[in-house]
Amino acid sequence: MAAKMFHELALELIDQGHDVTIITPHFEKCEPTLIEDRLDGVAVWRFLSGQIKDVPKVKRAINETLLSHRAWSAIQGKVDKDSFDGVVYYSPSIFFGSLVSKIKKRCQCKSYLVLRDFFPQWAIDSGLMKEGSLIERYFRFFESTSYRQANTIGVMSEKNLEIFNSNTESQYPTTILRNWANLSPHYLSDKEASLRERLGINEEVIYFYGGNIGHAQDMANLMRLTRAMKSFDDAHFLFVGQGDEVKLINDLMKEWDLTNCSYLPSVSQTEFKDILAQVDVGLFSLSAQHSAHNFPGKLLGYMVQSLPILGSVNKGNDLMDLVNANQAGLISVNGDDDVFFDNASKLQNDAELRKSIGASGYRLLEKEFAVGNIVHSIVEALSHPQ
Repeated sequence: MAAKMFHELALELIDQGHDVTIITPHFEKCEPTLIEDRLDGVAVWRFLSGQIKDVPKVKRAINETLLSHRAWSAIQGKVDKDSFDGVVYYSPSIFFGSLVSKIKKRCQCKSYLVLRDFFPQWAIDSGLMKEGSLIERYFRFFESTSYRQANTIGVMSEKNLEIFNSNTESQYPTTILRNWANLSPHYLSDKEASLRERLGINEEVIYFYGGNIGHAQDMANLMRLTRAMKSFDDAHFLFVGQGDEVKLINDLMKEWDLTNCSYLPSVSQTEFKDILAQVDVGLFSLSAQHSAHNFPGKLLGYMVQSLPILGSVNKGNDLMDLVNANQAGLISVNGDDDVFFDNASKLQNDAELRKSIGASGYRLLEKEFAVGNIVHSIVEALSHPQ
């Protein structure tokens, strides 16, 4: 989802008259250390990295730690003082601080951190990491390095801003920067194969979850809903993506004998958009253990397609207030399984309600999350005199 968002950001920057270069890893050892190409008018520099997805945690940590070193080794010969007027970087990952520092120093420019994940805090909240441990201190070092390189840090909501400033004693320059999306819906071409044919289903209402399948999402929460919805013959749940809890959902499908759901591995952005154009409800979950208040980027994809949003979040998350108040979805607190099921049942039984909520979601997208407004905010921050 981050790749999709940054691609849309890059295209909007180009539309507004800027030149854009994306620096991102590639993982093909047989390819050159640096691959240069273009995608939709965007220059892309791909530097060779070790794998950071679907590998053991220690190996992933080592490879992520080396991201800045490997990136700079690959691109430094191409960067001079006139190469860049600003740097926009994204967290996660927390390991690009050193690279940003080197580019800023050589180009004498400012930087903007789009902060979308309070790691390692969420891992501590979820019990995956012990507070005060050596590994926590290790990650905290790189987290603070990343923050220190930013002239502006954009977090996604008011409560996230409060939490971040409280946790960091307001030592960093922060602002609210919503997630964003292009406002143009995707329409399925007649040549594309039907998703329903692929899944072997007909008139079922399809509840779709697409993106990272990991601890932060609490996939067991979605699987409990899937099990509860077995009472409806015409409800089907589709999970698409990669992550640490893929095994969990596949195991629960077998253990609970769930015939009302399917899993597919990650797909290309084009395929992802094709799927969004054919499903009925956009599904998401956030772990009840989170202290941060995330706005998952996948929700914007749902809004673009005027899909009603169905989800559950950690207690106090202002995302619930925003979406529910604007009638853009039905969001409950993670752990309130009965409410989650009731909300799903409402959408299951009422096609007009699904249509109405989906339309409200698109209006909320226009109001709060248009990529053009986001680009204006970022460029203004980068252009402000130091």
